Parts: sequence; C-alpha cells; structure tokens
Amino acid sequence: MKKIIVTGGTGRFGSILKKYKTKHEIIFPTKNQLDILNIKKARNYLNKLKPNILIHLAGLSRPMKVHNTNIQKSIDLNIIGTANITKVCAEKNIKLIYFSTNYVYQGSKGNYKESDSLLPVNNYAWSKLGGESSVQLYKNSLILRLSMMEKPFVHKQAFANVKSSFLYHDEVAKILFKILNKKGVLNIGGVSRSVYEFAKKSNSVVKKIYLTKKINAEIPKNSSLNISKLKNILKKK
Repeated sequence: MKKIIVTGGTGRFGSILKKYKTKHEIIFPTKNQLDILNIKKARNYLNKLKPNILIHLAGLSRPMKVHNTNIQKSIDLNIIGTANITKVCAEKNIKLIYFSTNYVYQGSKGNYKESDSLLPVNNYAWSKLGGESSVQLYKNSLILRLSMMEKPFVHKQAFANVKSSFLYHDEVAKILFKILNKKGVLNIGGVSRSVYEFAKKSNSVVKKIYLTKKINAEIPKNSSLNISKLKNILKKK
C-alpha cells in the first residue's frame, strides 16, 4: 500500500478520484495546507506526511482564454507551481506523477507517440509543457499526456472535423492506479475519433460544428494519441 498525496483535489478529475476505491491511502490537501506557490509550506507539509507518491493535478486549465488574458496566473500555477512541487519531491525522493495534456503535440497529423516532437498551438499547452520541463529533470517521475473529458460531455457543441483520443475521467482513474510504478512519459487516451463522435456517447443532443482556421486557430485539428505503450503496460497487468 502506498501513501499518495494529490494536489488539486477540488478539480474535476480530483473529484472523481476521491470517489475511487483503492487499497492505497490517498490524501487530498486543501490549497491552504499545500500551496504550490509557497515552496516552504509545501516542503513542511510533505515532511510531515511523508508520502510515497505525489500526483500533481493542481493548476490552471479553463477557461482556455485565461491563458491569453492572464499569462501571469498561467505561468504561476502551471509552470512555477509545478517547478516548486518538483523541487520538493526531488529533495525527499517522492515519486511525482504529473498530469500534462495531449495538446503539447503539434496537433496536425495525429497518432502522436511519446517520442514525437512537441509544438503547442496555444498558451494553455505551452504552460503545461513548461511544467513538463521541470518534471523531466527529475527522474523519479511519470509525465502523463492525457486526453480526458467529463462525463457526460459538458458542451452544447462539438467539432466534427477535430480528432482526439478522449477518455472519461472515471476511465482514466482506473488506469492511473495500474501505472503508479512507471516512469518517463506516457500517453493516456482512448481510440482516435472526432470530438463529436465522442460527445454523442454521453450527450445525445450535442450539436455538430466545424473547426475553421480563422475562427478556431488555437485548437489542434488532430491531437490523437498513439497509445501502444499504454496498451502494452495494461496487457501485462
């Protein structure tokens, strides 16, 4: 059994993780207990709890436009906050699992492998890649490049000409506890399909829309993932 600290437990995925039954001891500190922007406070908290693993969910995601309108907040929470967590984990040799995004890939051809070149098309993805840069320096870590979504699909419209590899949050939670001992970089996602096809599974009234370069320039057209590495791991499990 592992003692696991989860930052960002009040977020969408964290809320799902709280409901998941596991043999491990999982602790969800509040922002006041573990402030990722206060390295001294974070260090004191981890010294006290002495976890084996830290799952780093805390950060800034939506609304996506906030990463353009408030870059200071984006930098603080997704880059500096992640760097602080990485420093403290490295000091204490705590295994770090960092939740990144499939948007770090260029998003033009799809079927991206973990070894493919990275070229984000929006500020959100750049901020997540900034976080990855710190985590990459620490070898006792696992970077997850995820494509996940709430269930049911929360938006009223979905792109019919944009491909991704979405999984629902509960599906990702099941996978997470099977890969706790892995290190490096790992793509987490489902089959490649249009966002509209995925959305229809859980939202029958979702409307079909189409991506245009002029209107939606910061959305990657095909950020689908090659999940061969993940499949091999799960097959062995």
